[in-house]
Amino acid sequence: MKNIKHLSFAILAAISLGATAADLKVGSMGGQEADLVHTAAKVAKEKFGLDVEVVEFDDYVMPNVALAEGEIDANAFQHKPYLNAMVKDRGFKIVPVANTFIYPIGAYSEKIKDISELKDGAKIAFPNDPSNGARSLILMHNQGLIKLKDPSNLEASKLDVIENPRKFDLIDANAESLPRVLPDVDLAFINSNYAVNADLLPKRDALLVEPEDSPYMNVIAVREGDEKNENIQKFIQAYQTDEVAASAEKVFKGAAVKGW
Repeated sequence: MKNIKHLSFAILAAISLGATAADLKVGSMGGQEADLVHTAAKVAKEKFGLDVEVVEFDDYVMPNVALAEGEIDANAFQHKPYLNAMVKDRGFKIVPVANTFIYPIGAYSEKIKDISELKDGAKIAFPNDPSNGARSLILMHNQGLIKLKDPSNLEASKLDVIENPRKFDLIDANAESLPRVLPDVDLAFINSNYAVNADLLPKRDALLVEPEDSPYMNVIAVREGDEKNENIQKFIQAYQTDEVAASAEKVFKGAAVKGW
């Protein structure tokens, strides 16, 4: 028994010594965006010998919390206005270091085929986080559905709607829930990652869609002070490659616009 116990400790010690931590931990949203980070991780391993662990999340808040608390080294899931809002609201010391893609938000419906068919008093759902809510409201403003106090404000909310002559019922909801909400409303603004998961494609199905020069460029973000970290720079080089661009074209089915 004594020998077995010593053997067990020896095995555990060997496992502990043999286990190697990843060179870099990168967070992303589960689904298509994580697929791109996995592709970049593969490229990083092949080109630089860099071991990248991909950490997947299922909501928009936790990747920044984990980064701020040092649980991961970088994340790749958010656009610049969302990052700016999180930094402002929560005081995170997080900065963007590289562009990835623009994923245009689109307005979808199961009840109408053209935006001109939208009736007075229609229910319109959109994301409830400040930046994605604002991009939906700006699209509505540009379409003439509502009027915003300042359509250049990338953090506009329902409180900034100064004219709603057709009395639309503006409903804000969790971004990830909007595909499920779609049957219950007349129009829903859905981020591309959630739309594609629900077999909704911006170019094919959206009644309204952001232009490709949208300011909502997604980025790789790190903690302040890590911008020039060697492993971070290698991962950026691995991400901004033809391999990742091809993966984006495949998984987002044409709904991703390259940002480098």
